[in-house]
Parts: sequence; structure tokens; C-alpha cells
Amino acid sequence: MIELEGVPELIDPVMVAAFEGWNDAGDAASTAVAHLDREWKGEVFAALDAEDYYDFQVNRPTVWMDAGVRKITWPTTRLSVVRVGGEKPRDLVLVRGIEPSMRWRSFCNELLGFAHELGVELVVVLGALLGDTPHTRPVPISGTTSDPDLARRMDLEETKYEGPTGIVGVLQEACTHAGVPAVSLWAAVPHYVSQPPNPKATLALLNRLEDLIDVRIPLGELPEDARAWQVGVDQLAAEDTEVAEYVQTLEEARDTAELPEASGEAIAREFERYLRRRDGGPAAGGHATDGGEGTYLRDSPSGRTRPPKPPKPDPEDDESSED
Repeated sequence: MIELEGVPELIDPVMVAAFEGWNDAGDAASTAVAHLDREWKGEVFAALDAEDYYDFQVNRPTVWMDAGVRKITWPTTRLSVVRVGGEKPRDLVLVRGIEPSMRWRSFCNELLGFAHELGVELVVVLGALLGDTPHTRPVPISGTTSDPDLARRMDLEETKYEGPTGIVGVLQEACTHAGVPAVSLWAAVPHYVSQPPNPKATLALLNRLEDLIDVRIPLGELPEDARAWQVGVDQLAAEDTEVAEYVQTLEEARDTAELPEASGEAIAREFERYLRRRDGGPAAGGHATDGGEGTYLRDSPSGRTRPPKPPKPDPEDDESSED
């Protein structure tokens, strides 16, 4: 049985989790949870046994010096609790770790054991994937759930995905079978600029999380970091005409696809966020409960060293096309 000594009774707790690895393109998701932990000064209250879930030849431990004494940090998953203050205080259980190498069902059951003991009302798992999206446009965030009722209430998509999955998908399904409401928020990261960090994607995830659980998240330097990241990628893309052409093609495709939705819901959501931040909003502050530099353009997963150029139109097609 899980015993949580030193952790007080929580207020409307929500578990927010992210895992480094396959589901964490650009480290966007794990960085988002790390940001929450840092801003609200979370303190670790539990850690899963690394021996049970990790292959140390895949995720190696690190050695470091502490006052002249050598110590080892083992790769694992850790949990912390923070209390978000304001008119309606609530607690967040933050789960940050590495996608396990083995025993995924036991791993999920252990996390669900903590969720049960802490009275968690909702599990939100953050993820990031590589996609054909331009870095110059807002980061697409999709919210999915396996629960049809939850999808209707929280304006989410009912997941229909079929294919290989990671720990994010497995944990969401484990929550569903255990009767725990669960949501996944996914950020799409441009595949041609996948090297971490990606503060723009991290910022987009935090904004969507803020809307979902109705708290005000302190963003710190993230907006400035996101702008600097985009400027840096703009400069690198401008140095390669092939990449610049590809980005333009993605922009045109994105703009065409989203033209009918350019107003309405998205604008309303941004305006609500603006009002919440201007007025201080709920959960303006919080505290823990008691108890890089480098080249952005890199190889894509398919092994291409750069994005492919859009195919040139066939001259015969041009004669019959209106475009």
C-alpha cells in the first residue's frame, strides 16, 4: 500500500504528467512540467524505484560531486505537489520522468495508486510530436480523451488514433479503465526544427493547460524565450533557400486549412486569457505544500538531412489548373 507521509489533504487535485523520450519532441512537454515545478517551488515527495522500470544501458545514471563526495542520480519518475493560490486554491500533483523501458502496466498502476491515495480528480498528460507545421505559426495543440462525456464537457477530441503508442497513450488508457478522468494535450513541433529546447511549444502547452484546469500559470521568461527561438529559427531558415521554400509551403497549407476557423473560438479563448491575466485571475500565485545553444535544423526521424522541396508541378497539369 502506498503511504504518503507529510503530504497534507489536497484541494481539488489535478495530476499533470510528462515523460522524456518518444512522446516529448523538442523536450516541450517535460519542460512544461519542469516549469510548473520551478515556478511553484515544488518539493519531491515520492520517486518510483528505478530498478523496476529502467534499462540503465538505455537511460544511464549520472555521477556528480556534492561537497567533494561523489553521488549518483538514477533515472526515474518523481512526484511533487504544489498548491496554486488565489480565490479558488487547488493542488497540482506534478509527475515528471522518463518513459520507462519495461513493465509499463505496473508503472501506470503505481502512478494510479498515488492518484487514488491523493484524491486526484483529473489526470492531464502532456506530450509533443513531430509534425508538418511551420515554426512561424501558432503551435497546434490538440486535446484528446477516451471518455465521450469528458470530450463533450471539456471541448476535447475523442481519440480515434490507431498505431504504435508511447507511455502517454498507455497511461491515458489505464486511467480510463480505472475510472479516472484523463486528458492528453499534444503540441505539434516542426520536424525540421526538432532539436530541444522548444520554448514556443512549451508555452503553447502551458496556455492550453491553463485554459483546461482554470488556473493562472506564471510564465516567467517563457514568452521572451519563445520569441527569441522563433527569431533564431527564422535566421537559420533564411540561410537555406530550400528550407525557406519548404516553410512557405507549410505556411500556405496551414493558412488555407485554418481560414474558416480564423475567428470565433480561438479568438475568444485568447481574449479570455488576456482578461484573466489583466485582472489577476484565479490562482495568481502558489507555493509548495508542506510535507541550449546549438543548431536548430537537424535530421528528421526519417533520416532526411533537410526538409524535402515541394514537388514541382507538371507542365501539363498547369494548363488545366486554375491555381
